[in-house]
Order: sequence, then C-alpha cells, then structure tokens
Amino acid sequence: MHQEVDIKRRKTRQIKVGHVPVGGDAPITVQTMTNTETCDVDATVAQIQRARGAGVDIVRVSVPTMEAAEAFRKIRKRVEVPLVADIHYDYKIALAVADVADCLRINPGNIGRDDRVREVIAAARHNNVPIRIGVNAGSLEKELQRKYGEPTSDALVESALRHVDLLDKHDFQEFKVSVKASNVFMTLGAYRKLSQQIEQPLHLGVTEAGTFRSGTVKSAVALGQLLMEGIGDTIRISLAADPVEEVKVGFDILKSLGLRKKGVNIIACPSCSRQNFDVISTVNELEARLEDINESVDLAVIGCLVNGPGEAREADIGLTGATPNNLSYVDGEKSHHIQREDLVEELERMVRAKVKRMRDDEAQGVIVRS
Repeated sequence: MHQEVDIKRRKTRQIKVGHVPVGGDAPITVQTMTNTETCDVDATVAQIQRARGAGVDIVRVSVPTMEAAEAFRKIRKRVEVPLVADIHYDYKIALAVADVADCLRINPGNIGRDDRVREVIAAARHNNVPIRIGVNAGSLEKELQRKYGEPTSDALVESALRHVDLLDKHDFQEFKVSVKASNVFMTLGAYRKLSQQIEQPLHLGVTEAGTFRSGTVKSAVALGQLLMEGIGDTIRISLAADPVEEVKVGFDILKSLGLRKKGVNIIACPSCSRQNFDVISTVNELEARLEDINESVDLAVIGCLVNGPGEAREADIGLTGATPNNLSYVDGEKSHHIQREDLVEELERMVRAKVKRMRDDEAQGVIVRS
C-alpha cells in the first residue's frame, strides 16, 4: 500500500539488547513480558518460545527473588531471544543476573539509595549490558509524591532525569528510559517532554493498560500519537492477556503506521448487506491460517464492488465480491474468479505463492513490489 506521509523519527543513541539494536536507525522493536511463574522454568521457556513464534524482538522476565534469579539463568540457556531481567526493590538480584541478562530493568523509585543504583551501574558496565530506567506513575519516589501531590507527567520526567543524571555522573550512556502511566494524557505528556531532553532511546508503553480490548485501544491511542511524532524506539503493549497477543498488537500498531513490515496485513471491509460472501468469517480464518508468515504482504478482502476493485488493486493479493463469482487480483492486476466456497483455501494459496516468489526473488537479489 502507498504511504502518503513519512514519519521522521527522533534521532537517538543506539544501544544493543543482546543482538538486537534499539534506537538510532534500527527498526522499532516489539517487546512483551512473561506472566508465568519465573521459577517454573519449563512454563516460562514455553511462553517465550510462543512469543518468539509471533515475532517478538525482546522479552522481559520478572526476577523478584534470588530463587527466580537462579531460574532466570536456566531460562537464558534455553532461549535465543534477548531477555531483560526485571528487578524491583532488591538491587542484589540485579547483581546476581547481570552476567547473563541482555538488559537490566530497574525502577529507581524502589531500588533505594544512590549507592545501590551505582552498584547496578558497575555490574552493567562490567558485563557490557544496557539498563532500562523504568519510571512508573504508580511507584514514584516518596519525595516526588509529596512535591507534586499526585502523579503527573512532570513528576515522571523529573524522576527519570534524576536517574539519567546519576548514570551520566558515572559516565554510563548505555541505557533506555520509559515513563509509563495508565493515563493516556499523562503518558503522552511525559514522553513528549522527556524526548526533548535526552538522546537515549525511549521505551514506550501505557502501563496497566487493561484488558485485551480496552488495553489495545488505550495503547494504540497513546503510542500511535507518539510514534507519528517520531518518538519511540521500542514498545511494549501491556495487556491483561496472553503475551503473544501483546506482540501481535504491537506489530499491528507499527504496521498501521508503516514503521514495521512484518506478516500479512489484512485490509477488510466491515461488511454490509452488499457483501457477496461472509467477510468476517473469511478474514478471521485467513488471519489464523497466515500467522506463520513473516514477510510483508498486503491482502485486501472486500465484500462488494463499491470499494473492492480499488482496494484489491492496491494490495499484493486482493479480492472483491462480485456476481456470480468473486474476482481476485495479484500485484494490481485481475487474476481469476473464485467461488464462495473456495475463498479461504484459494486466498491462502495465493498469499503463500506470493511469499514464495518474494523469497525466490530475494535469494536472486531482485527488488520486489511492496
């Protein structure tokens, strides 16, 4: 599909989380967090592998105890995706996993005294791993809570900058920052203000966004605005749902803005009485069948002739409802008619054939239409 507006991303310093670059000119990465019991190594590894199958770039794992730290070390050996160790309260846990984690996430508001944060910095430097300063509206330092009376975007930014200053003082620049709130406007204000004051990459998210539906909407509203303004280098969609769904929503947000091209992008009409086939059931089944594809393919499925031909011509593979049989398109050209009962099977075949051509062309060094 044609993109009319190019988003100019904010220029940031690039860091590495394992083998994955974050910031600079690197693609915006998609993260999730496991919600298994970390000490259940098998369950946590299985969840990470499912997230990896969905295309996740980075996974965060909570490490609340020393027992969990030992489990984290075992998990690290069994997965390939970069792992962020999520540390709260006990800085000694960060020290215990610094040599195996790909990033240390700390919330300075609950880590405690500056000397403890300094020890974490020293461990990160020694092991050549970055830090994420994770500031949350729900866990601001008590001093800032008293100063502002309640969480505000200014309070979030002040908390973040205090800890940025501490890392600067120790000449440690390999870090990223998040300033998350569950309120959309507070989140927007905090990230906009912080983006003007530091060069490090920003980790975007609406914390405790909610259920799958409401959390998706809230995250899309907040992160969509920031990303369109060029703010953000890595994102996590915080949903009370399966982490795999967080990954899917994250990529869908990026795809909608043309910031990542990954997987099949389905353009579908909402359907009405003009439709010549059941659009909703067709696209739902196609979405499930095509989840394994990582190549960028636009698939338009339109139920009638009003908008169908235009949308179908713009897509890599397109279908418009027509009488007596529905008409398919490939790369903007009419292809063939498909009977209603064969739609799902035939469209899946066409998409997979397109993907095979793309892979063959890539192997031969040919630039393909996108």
